[in-house]
Amino acid sequence: MRKTLLQGLLHRPLTEPPPRIDDPTVVTLARELDAAAQKKLGRSLAIREVDAGSCNGCELEIHALGNAFYDLERFGLRFVASPRHADVLLVTGPVTRNMREALLRTYAAAPAPKWVVAAGACACDGGEFATSAHCTAGVGAVLPVDVTIAGCPPTPLDLLRGLLTLFVQRP
Repeated sequence: MRKTLLQGLLHRPLTEPPPRIDDPTVVTLARELDAAAQKKLGRSLAIREVDAGSCNGCELEIHALGNAFYDLERFGLRFVASPRHADVLLVTGPVTRNMREALLRTYAAAPAPKWVVAAGACACDGGEFATSAHCTAGVGAVLPVDVTIAGCPPTPLDLLRGLLTLFVQRP
């Protein structure tokens, strides 16, 4: 027991280092995203994440956006529990046959104007599951997609950049 206690006191935990707070890329991205959200919406951007049948790799990266390292709130973004409060539907997965109806209902419940973001290779074009009889060829086969974020899975910074393109591309 003593040996375990000493190891815990003498050795640092094995975690990834946090991104530098003064990282110019992150600081610039934060400013641009917050300014764009305030200009277009007059408030922070509300996101509803929908898992339409993914392997959860993309969800791990999306959840990383909310940790203390990336701190999603400082970018003027927040996740909401109901699609009725969402500006953006962030969809992951290839859209399985069982999730198709749920995704369509979620889209219908979101107020206009609404944006759809396909995050990850599976959501973009079906990924590994594109030829499966139980999946669609991506979110675009079910809903109109405004932005696609490639990657398997996309990194948290790729997700933030993708969300920023929403404001750059849309009128």
